[in-house]
Amino acid sequence: MLKLYTDGATKGNPGPTGIGILVSGLPQQIQRHAALPPMSNHEAEFAAAIAGFKLLIDTKLTTAPVAFYSDSKLVVQAIEKRYAKHYPTLTSELLALIDQFPLVLPNWLPDRENRGAHTLAQQGLREAEA
Repeated sequence: MLKLYTDGATKGNPGPTGIGILVSGLPQQIQRHAALPPMSNHEAEFAAAIAGFKLLIDTKLTTAPVAFYSDSKLVVQAIEKRYAKHYPTLTSELLALIDQFPLVLPNWLPDRENRGAHTLAQQGLREAEA
């Protein structure tokens, strides 16, 4: 089973944004970060999850089940309920990606347990601020 950890970071709400993606359960771990245009903290968390699943798709890893981890309760609940009242477009985009996998198990993590993705998101945020 693949493990996908994502995190979004903003400075201000909305503000400069960075995302972090960490994939384990492979022979070699995948780590990515990116700077994004200003957005809200919730939008950043969705953007990170979307980018994470796109990364798995782009690297042809759609046949494996995925344990997805985020410190965003909103994103995890949006996946579980297949609905988020204030973010219908982002939720639809995320679910369209998730539906390409045989099984996705969403899991909420406290911030302190999502350090790998958080550190990567902070790198992206620093680039966004530069």
